[in-house]
Amino acid sequence: MKSLNKIVFASLLGLVSFSLSAQDLLKLVDTDKPKKEYVDYAFKSSRVIMGQSMEMIRPGVMDFRILHRFGNVNQGGYQFFGLDQATMRMGFDFGITKNLMIGVGRGTNKKEFDGFLKYRIIHQSKGPGSIPFSVLAVAGSTMETLKWADTARKNFFTSRLAFYGQLIIGSKITEGFTLQLAPTILHRNLVATENDPSDLYAVGIGARIRISRRVSFNVDYFYRINPNLNDGTHNPLSVGFDIETGGHVFQVHFTNAIGMNERAFLTESTNNWQKGDIQFGFNLSRTFQIVKKKH
Repeated sequence: MKSLNKIVFASLLGLVSFSLSAQDLLKLVDTDKPKKEYVDYAFKSSRVIMGQSMEMIRPGVMDFRILHRFGNVNQGGYQFFGLDQATMRMGFDFGITKNLMIGVGRGTNKKEFDGFLKYRIIHQSKGPGSIPFSVLAVAGSTMETLKWADTARKNFFTSRLAFYGQLIIGSKITEGFTLQLAPTILHRNLVATENDPSDLYAVGIGARIRISRRVSFNVDYFYRINPNLNDGTHNPLSVGFDIETGGHVFQVHFTNAIGMNERAFLTESTNNWQKGDIQFGFNLSRTFQIVKKKH
């Protein structure tokens, strides 16, 4: 009888061991199965240079941004090649969720306030069920606060406002190359002349080429579809480098865009690259974790 008990006990122990081993094997099989992974770090910053990029700010993070533009380089030594003149914008961008961020800012050009909301509709991914591109929607507005030039006429507060909408379609094609398109519509409540369109259409092109782990070369260009060809403005083009220094992203660039929001650089870029009307500038981005991460 004791021998029979020993046999039964040994059999039960063997079944338990086999069951545990089978579970371990199943875990190994599940681990080896490919999983869907989201693609991030398409750009080092939430802006290419002037325009928005397909990159988002992480939830609970505030991005403090200072954008600085000097005068035209071709002004010569007397103006210290443009460094004697400057305009700037100070902004605060916040990551609300993984796919939502907002931002506000104020620039010295026309004493203008601006704000925007950016939402990621599709997140580029790889693996099972992957999507090889991201799609984001951006909506924003600007408000000029300069004193009215003509106080004798009736001026309306709504004349200070402009609004824009944008769709960003981009892909981190390789670890070293990212490309995006940004169809954009800008509406101005008040335009200077009858020939200026109230609704301006444009297509932005942004690209990033990785040079090293911390440095990339960026290009930011907007082609305006229906501009007023007689107002002396040009399509805005910026080229420069992103330099990451641990918590900071330092963007140094050359551009023909004077303004630092969508209304300004789409309608007021009077500088011409072909004539050497180029400004040196930089964007400084510093991120702060203002809401604790959820573990």
